[in-house]
Order: sequence, then structure tokens, then C-alpha cells
Amino acid sequence: MIERLWSGKSASWRLLLPLSWLYGLITAGLRLAYRCGLKKSWKAPVPVVVVGNLTAGGNGKTPVVIWLVEQLQQRGLKPAVVSRGYGGKAPHYPLVLDAQTPADQAGDEPVLIHQRTGAPVAVAPKRSEAIQALLQADTEISVIITDDGLQHYALQRDIEIVVIDGERRFGNGWWLPAGPMRERASRLSRVDAVITNGGEAHAGEIPMCLVPRQWINLATGHTLPLTAFVAKPSVAFAGIGYPPRFFSTLHAQGIHPQKEVAFDDHQAYRLEDIAGLASHEQALLMTEKDAVKCRAFAVESWWYLPVEAQLPQPDADVLLNKILALLPTADQGKTP
Repeated sequence: MIERLWSGKSASWRLLLPLSWLYGLITAGLRLAYRCGLKKSWKAPVPVVVVGNLTAGGNGKTPVVIWLVEQLQQRGLKPAVVSRGYGGKAPHYPLVLDAQTPADQAGDEPVLIHQRTGAPVAVAPKRSEAIQALLQADTEISVIITDDGLQHYALQRDIEIVVIDGERRFGNGWWLPAGPMRERASRLSRVDAVITNGGEAHAGEIPMCLVPRQWINLATGHTLPLTAFVAKPSVAFAGIGYPPRFFSTLHAQGIHPQKEVAFDDHQAYRLEDIAGLASHEQALLMTEKDAVKCRAFAVESWWYLPVEAQLPQPDADVLLNKILALLPTADQGKTP
């Protein structure tokens, strides 16, 4: 329903325009207050790279964060990640993640990033508090990457990266709730890089695709090749910003589940929510983001599919060099 509304296919979005004007007025006033110094923003002692989006819903932002972390790690640097921690409720903030931190405390995306990359991760409503907690715990951290937070102007940033869904782009172009926009598309003229996930990248945008890896069993950690479920009975579910993207990924690999179930983004799962989706003869297939919330009660018929962001090498080098240029000469010297 909401996708149809925001795409403009349903005229009902016009009924919400007064609320969108109010949203736009409030957000514009907030930006102006920070720009004029009426509200104070905080400057971190290390470079800050924001990876965000202009629209609500899943755009592929978290895979870009993981890609950045891994690229910087390969160059001998120590990046760390901060996040608001949507979908989690921590006993205290800031919360610095460890191997046992559950998704219901930190949120699914921070747990996913920490488990995939091993990078230090902290969550807090005020990103500055998360950064300070990380730097206090580890003085070797050289750069901070924020997962989301483009509109969190209380935190100063050195580089802004916007991720766009190349297929849906900006829908009807209106602010929330009549449309999907957190900020208008003109904001792109003031960011350092625009990464377009799927679809067709426009001039000046960096094209990106999400490449599936191999299936991993939640209960055992065993792996299977990508084509393992082409001819086997299965059920697929996804609780991400845009579930059809996961189902399309499966179809592209020749996998056609007998049932596809979409949950809300950041939904907390219980065993009873998941166990009845598939029979004993069917494999249950999910995203890695869903897996971090299901691992504690997983059974051997449950599998998840990690994906990784791929960018053209020349564009990737330009973007990474922008980040490296912010670092002290000693840190840049670690680059192989």
C-alpha cells in the first residue's frame, strides 16, 4: 500500500500533502538552525563519513557501510561504525557492541555490521555519544562511519555519501508522509558521492550492485552454493526495508520459493513467528539481516544469504581516496 502511494500510482498521496508541507517546514527550519549556529553541532576528533539516504525504506545503505569498512581495513586502517540502532532498545546508551550483544538491544543492522566486519560498533540516539564511547575504548580508531544519519545535523561530518535505490529512486518526490523523501532531491548537489543501487545510474552517480555469496546455515554454519535451492522446496521471508529486492535476488538465481512472506523492517522475531512458515520438507530462506535476529532459536533447515556491494574500481578508488585524504600522513602510510 505505502509503495503504491509513494510511487504516485495512487492519487491518495495528495490527501497527505499538508502533513508533508509541515514536515518540510520543520526539517528546513532545523537545518537552518544548525547552519546559523542557533543549534550546536559536535565535531569529532577523527574524520566522520556519513552513509545515508534521502528516502525512507531500504536502499542498500548497510552493504555500503560494510563495503567501506572492509576496504579501509584492507588498507591497514581501523574504522568504527556508529548508528542510531533502530529496532533495538538498549539498557543504556551509548552501547558498545560485543560478540554477545543481541539485536533486540542494538538493532539488527549494527549487529550485522559488527558480526560481518569485526569493526568496533556503538549505538546511541546521539551519535556524538556513540563516537566518544568508541574512541575512549580504542584510541587506534582512525575514522568513523555512520550507518544512516544524513539528517542528524547535530554531528558534523567530513564526507557525505547518499545511497539511492536505482529502481524506485524518489517515487513521487514528496516529503514524508505523502512521499518517501526525508529531504528533496536537490540535496544531492551538496553531498560528496551518490551511489545508485541497481537500476540505471544517472550522470555523476556511482553504480552499485548487490552480489549474493553462498548460503549459510543458521544452526550449523555450514555453507551451500548459491544454486543449492534451485530444485528444492523452500519458503522465503524478509523483514527489510524493501522485501521484494530479496525475492528478486532469489528469482535471478533460479530459486522460486513456494511462498514468500514480507515482514516489517526491523521487526523482532520470536520462534513462533518463524517456525510455522515452512514445513519439515521445505528450507526456510532469509536475509542476513533477518538471520541476526533468528540465530538464537534457529534449526537446521534455516539458511541465510549474505550479499556484498560491488562498485566499479575507478569510482571506488576515487571515493576511498577522498576518505584517505582526510587522515594524517602516518595513517595514510599504512595503505599497501
